Amino acid sequence: MAFGGETVDNYGVTRWFPAASMLAGLLANALGWRRIEHERHQALQDRLIFAARIDRGLAEGGILRDFQTAQLGAKDRAWTSHGRPEGRAGGARTYDAPHLRYRDYLADMRVTVALRFEPEAESPALDNVAHALQRPARPLFIGRKPCLPSTQLFTGFCDADSALAALRAIPVNPDPDQPTVRVLWPDGDGSAGVSASRRHFLTDQRNWASGLHGGGRVVCESELPCNWFGPSTGTPDA
Repeated sequence: MAFGGETVDNYGVTRWFPAASMLAGLLANALGWRRIEHERHQALQDRLIFAARIDRGLAEGGILRDFQTAQLGAKDRAWTSHGRPEGRAGGARTYDAPHLRYRDYLADMRVTVALRFEPEAESPALDNVAHALQRPARPLFIGRKPCLPSTQLFTGFCDADSALAALRAIPVNPDPDQPTVRVLWPDGDGSAGVSASRRHFLTDQRNWASGLHGGGRVVCESELPCNWFGPSTGTPDA
């Protein structure tokens, strides 16, 4: 997976948790929206409220860093997720020399996300998104196109007072080497009785009209015991 953070020059880092813009793009892709539908993407991102949990940490070796090179001409064509070849604008050569860049990936991690929309009554509804994730209009990827899901992304619904409370109702697969898990949730959406060990401003939102990142929100993070999650620990108020 790749949860893109702030790119500096040709170095594309990854965060530990999915970004609001990435989730909005993932859901829009499942729904079959086109990238030029800026207002629909913006409205979807603005409605999105979610909590995330790292159920399984990185595989041995940690972050996978990919070194990429490309030297493309104006007439070069490549396949895109729209299913047809797309060319490039520019002069005789797009680059005078090979373009070098680095991209980081999270190898073999497993992350659980609980999300909701506010206002709830607007379109698309959670039912529409759930159906789209099970029968996506186009192939799905997690952050970057090489990152294909290893399993179906939608796992079910949960009634709860907040995104974190919904996440608490989902058990963590027991791992004797991992007694705790890292959790992120939006500040002000309800704490489910949890105190944040860290509260910070996260720039993970996109201005879909311009295509640039820059918007942000305040989020909370904490490390919680695995046995705090699941029905056996008490069902959140619904």
